[in-house]
Amino acid sequence: MLCKSLEFKNTFGQKIKIMDIPVLDISNQYYFVVQVRLQKFTSLLYENPQEKNSHSFREHLKRKMNWVEFKELYSIQDFKNNA
Repeated sequence: MLCKSLEFKNTFGQKIKIMDIPVLDISNQYYFVVQVRLQKFTSLLYENPQEKNSHSFREHLKRKMNWVEFKELYSIQDFKNNA
C-alpha cells in the first residue's frame, strides 16, 4: 500500500501534518470512503486548535471504519513496475 502525507496550517497558524493517507485508484471500492473521511478529518483539524502537530490518518480510520474493511483496505498490494 502506497501512502502519502499532507501538511497545512490551520486557522490558528499551527502547522499540521497528516500521515499514512492511502493512495487508491478511482475504481477502488474504498476510494469514496477514504476521500470523505479525509475531508472530514482535515476540516476537523483545520478548525480546532491542536495539541499535536502530527496525526495518523491510518489510526483515525482504524477507529472509524469497520475492522474487516480496514484490514482489507490496508492489505491491498497494487504495485506496478516494482514501484
